Amino acid sequence: MKLQERLEILIQLGQYISAQSEEWQAAKQRAMQKNNWFVPQFVELAAGNIAQMFLQKQKLEQWVDHYKLDDNIIPKKAGIVMAGNIPLVGFHDFLAVFVSGHHQIIKQSSKDDVLLKHLADTMIEWNADVAHHVQFSETLKDCDAYITTGSDNSARYFEYYFGRYPSIIRKNRTSVAVLTGNETKAELNLLADDIMQYFGLGCRNVTQLYVPNDYDFVPLLNALRKYSWFFDHHKYRNNYDYQLAIYLMNNIFYMTNDCVVMIEAESPFSPIGTLHYQFYDDAGTMYKQLKNNDKIQAVVGANGLPFGAAQSPGLMDYADGVDVMRFLPGL
Repeated sequence: MKLQERLEILIQLGQYISAQSEEWQAAKQRAMQKNNWFVPQFVELAAGNIAQMFLQKQKLEQWVDHYKLDDNIIPKKAGIVMAGNIPLVGFHDFLAVFVSGHHQIIKQSSKDDVLLKHLADTMIEWNADVAHHVQFSETLKDCDAYITTGSDNSARYFEYYFGRYPSIIRKNRTSVAVLTGNETKAELNLLADDIMQYFGLGCRNVTQLYVPNDYDFVPLLNALRKYSWFFDHHKYRNNYDYQLAIYLMNNIFYMTNDCVVMIEAESPFSPIGTLHYQFYDDAGTMYKQLKNNDKIQAVVGANGLPFGAAQSPGLMDYADGVDVMRFLPGL
């Protein structure tokens, strides 16, 4: 397939996602039945962001022009190991390899093995040549390069097996927010989305707050109540209850709004149902420290991403800050 053909079919895919056909609705239903964390609100959010932020004609063309891509490429085989923490979390890797002109073999997580497969099969129905570019497999062998996403533990496994090949091996990451105490009610409502969407399972979810010493938590706790419906979700409620019991038994000071429990902790990684916070003396110093922290995916706040933007990455927003589109042409 020529580059222009690949772009045209991706634009068509964006229109397909937005059109909400019966086939696409059925695929989403299967995905939700298989993974209880994939509730309708968040499946729609993930798919809608892909359609609007990735698969628009102008955005795709600008992305391609930025890297000066053309048809002068010798296709290589890229193996992709995808995560399954949120719906379609591996789509950007799929998109990058497909646009680049390389061939890909995808190993999906069992937690998210319905949606992308359906979209790829739909593309193959439109153009059979897509099947030469996209394959799915339980094992990855004889690839020229690898892109993997997982935990720190799985990264050691990936480095052992794939480290001798050109590779991008991603580890645990999370996101944080730096607050001044002057945020408006509207900004706090948007921050609540950054924290709570996808139940806090994504690497772009804010799991740690940095606040001034005199910070008033009440307005934020009130803003977070928009997600009180999480208590109707048994998996989330079980996690919340478990973490709260630990804090009670260990006499740890906590705050809660019966939606999320907040504790002071150094780690930027917070368990499901918990939000960490720390106090700072100087915001500028805090930003410098966060900039050099390789565990931080994104920083939300006055000098970082706008509130509410954490879960809407664009084509140039690469996981772990590693530019996949610079990596692929060099294979």
